[in-house]
Amino acid sequence: MQKAQCDNTSTTRPSRADQRVWGDEDEIVAAALDYARRRITRAPDPVTGARPAADLALAAGAAITPWGIGGAAALKLFDRVLAPATRAQNGPTNLAYIPAAPTRAALAFDAVTGAANIFAGTWEAGAGAIHAENEALAWLTRLLGWPGTAAGCFVSGGSMGNLSALITARATAAASRPRPTDGWKIVCADSAHSSIRSAAQAMDIEVVTAPVDQRGHLTGAAVNAVLDSTAGVFAVVATAGTTNAGLIDDLDDIAEACERHQVWLHVDGAYGGAGLAAPGVRHLYSGIERADSFIVDPHKWLFAPYDCCALLYRDPAAARAAHSQSAHYLDAIDRDVHNPSDLALHLSRRARGLPLWFSLAVHGTERYARAVEQTLTTSRLVADAIRASDHLRLTIEPELSVVLFERPGWGPQDYASWSARAAETGAMLCVPTQWHGATVLRMAFVNPDTRADDIIDTLRTLR
Repeated sequence: MQKAQCDNTSTTRPSRADQRVWGDEDEIVAAALDYARRRITRAPDPVTGARPAADLALAAGAAITPWGIGGAAALKLFDRVLAPATRAQNGPTNLAYIPAAPTRAALAFDAVTGAANIFAGTWEAGAGAIHAENEALAWLTRLLGWPGTAAGCFVSGGSMGNLSALITARATAAASRPRPTDGWKIVCADSAHSSIRSAAQAMDIEVVTAPVDQRGHLTGAAVNAVLDSTAGVFAVVATAGTTNAGLIDDLDDIAEACERHQVWLHVDGAYGGAGLAAPGVRHLYSGIERADSFIVDPHKWLFAPYDCCALLYRDPAAARAAHSQSAHYLDAIDRDVHNPSDLALHLSRRARGLPLWFSLAVHGTERYARAVEQTLTTSRLVADAIRASDHLRLTIEPELSVVLFERPGWGPQDYASWSARAAETGAMLCVPTQWHGATVLRMAFVNPDTRADDIIDTLRTLR
């Protein structure tokens, strides 16, 4: 990559005669919006990716200077150097981690959301945007089977959603019983997302691990055994679509155990919660209607851009009691209306749910259901091909759209080398993971544009 040529690095200092601090920005606004339009409508580059820090610094040069480099040079720097040093999350052959595949409508409206510059923390400041976000949240609430009184807000991601939900759960427990002498505790499985332990560390609470069964699921029996023998538990975290394998815990039985012990049930559906929209797998979520709180990241499998997590409460009063902030400068806020700042660990927030709302409004919920079903179909076709292969083996039977598989006879370095070659050529982004101590390959299907035949052809190179 050649060093960007920033022609305006010696931009003349603004004249005192120009009374506008920023000068005339019309031309660069038009250029940036045109670039955004072209970027949204073009196909992603599957080969792009990170560069060594020293190499990138040399190529980029200094953009932040006393008098600026000018709009044309800054936009050129982004287009030629910075953007190519990122990963195309919406590429149809990007199957690593949990990628993202936002609709073009959602991407376009993300630009509109930014242009609107709405403060969406309080109803007084952002009522229109919050109303639209609440409509999107109400669709998710109906998928959960929760009452119409349920509510929530959009936060930055699953980590913030999980933390905010657990803060609410602890506040609810603390309102009815004293703090245990040995501290508060939560229960989850080893398969729970790493953000659960991060939240516990931030809250200074203990994580008690319950074992999963042979299928890899957290069960009600395991949770019940821990709750019977452990004092001070205020919440259980179940997962609806584990990140590593796409498994759904036994939600109905876990809810039974939580109700028996009067413990809050939080369901982390950051990735897998989107499957609620697909009639073909909705039965796997039985019991989710009994959860107290829930998260799903629309930027994962609901076709929204980063960053967007929907945090929902079956009874939002508990969240308001835990999160409402008090200060003299906040005294004028109407607490009888829906203020997202009262429902999570935040105050300032952009209306990050608007791109999802707009895309839902444009395309309709039936098309969303079809898109989720399409990714499930693709993942099953690929799994069938692996099952029928003479050189590959499924590690576990997939439940949602994550497929774990192995190449018998290969070790960690073999997998790493193949993965690197596939990424360098743009054929596929598929990285190794660990399953029961063994290295395997993992594919996560969240893009309805991914073609099963293309993936199957690439897997033949594993011979």
